[in-house]
Amino acid sequence: MNIILFGATGMVGQGALRECLLDPEVAGVLVITRSATGVQDAKVREIVHRDFFDFSAIAEQLAGYDACLFCLGVSSAGMNEAEYRRLTYDMTIAAARAMLERNPGMTFIYVSGTGTDSTERGRRMWARVKGQTENELLRMPFKAAYMFRPGYIQPMHGIQSKTGWYRAMYAVVTPLYPLLQRLFPAQVTTTEQLGRAMVAVAKRGAPKRVLETIDISTAIVD
Repeated sequence: MNIILFGATGMVGQGALRECLLDPEVAGVLVITRSATGVQDAKVREIVHRDFFDFSAIAEQLAGYDACLFCLGVSSAGMNEAEYRRLTYDMTIAAARAMLERNPGMTFIYVSGTGTDSTERGRRMWARVKGQTENELLRMPFKAAYMFRPGYIQPMHGIQSKTGWYRAMYAVVTPLYPLLQRLFPAQVTTTEQLGRAMVAVAKRGAPKRVLETIDISTAIVD
């Protein structure tokens, strides 16, 4: 299968790209990014595209793909709801519509987060906006759409977050990860597990359309 990947320079996207490259059933990966990743692999084709609200300039290059892994996201810290909604809901839906127009038989996988509010009416702003985004994606006529809601994600295999304070947090938490895994197995995952689960669901689907952390671990198919 052939996959389109958004967010390949982020921590989750790096994990997804790694698992795509390791999976023999993935023939090719189109990475759509705003800055070059530097990845050199025969499977990878990269498009540097600046405007993630308008994909008309590259529309012809989006056809012929089986799945999209949308791993792009921003922190809500310091943002008002309108700003966060534009960079979360508006951007994601613009990409999804561009994917759907060229690939009506596509599976779309969106990485959201634990605590996302499907009712769209809760007190937490980010959770409402994520819920709105998920709900709109689920209404779109893709072959299938799946919402991934990981909790704590442990970076593996040299992968790092682009955000400085996240890197500092992981430096502190990483030695404690085996303990967290034992104490909270339903709330923690790794970039490897998350990436493998996304590829597995892209290939074979899942019994649920919304996958929490515990579902992500069981979605992996060897």
